[in-house]
Amino acid sequence: MPSIQVLNMQGKAAGEMNLSDEIFAVTPNVAAMHLVVRSILANQRRGTQSALTRGKVRGGGRKIYRQKGTGNARHHSNRAPQFRHGGVVFAPQPRDYVVNVPKKVRRLAMKSALSSKLSAGDLIVVDKISLDEAKTRLVAKMLKDLGVEKKALLVTAGPDETLIRASRNIESLSGANVNTLNVYDILRAGKLILVQDAVKGIEEVYA
Repeated sequence: MPSIQVLNMQGKAAGEMNLSDEIFAVTPNVAAMHLVVRSILANQRRGTQSALTRGKVRGGGRKIYRQKGTGNARHHSNRAPQFRHGGVVFAPQPRDYVVNVPKKVRRLAMKSALSSKLSAGDLIVVDKISLDEAKTRLVAKMLKDLGVEKKALLVTAGPDETLIRASRNIESLSGANVNTLNVYDILRAGKLILVQDAVKGIEEVYA
């Protein structure tokens, strides 16, 4: 069973915590993580792009000139793609980009992402985060004390309005809670900061 040192907001040791083998000590499955990340990015696409083919462009029902005797190329409609105001060849149409991923693969990808962060030394567990007021400088000081110098993801057990207001002006920090945590946010963050209650919540959901 892996264990990790728990820090406080000042970056000092506040104890030690045992982590679940089923979540934080699995062999990362790259294929599962890739599929889930592709699914997340694909599902964000709106799929509303649209253009008119030659059959959908208004007008152009009459043959523009006779078939033979003009010396010109043979044409039927002036709404063909080579003409101005003509239709588009292979025009994009509204479509659904959703990529469905089985539940077992999604769970495996989440465990793989969390295990990879722990094995890389990019996982930080904080005992608790309590702010007297919603001030950005307080969160910035906490990140400095924790030694976070690159993009980070802060995960709490549930929504914390004070923390959200205090951290939203920090460009390198993004937030999530146990219910909104996803593989893409974990992998693109340099450091993963988990509040101790969030670790317990993750273990309850994915164990």
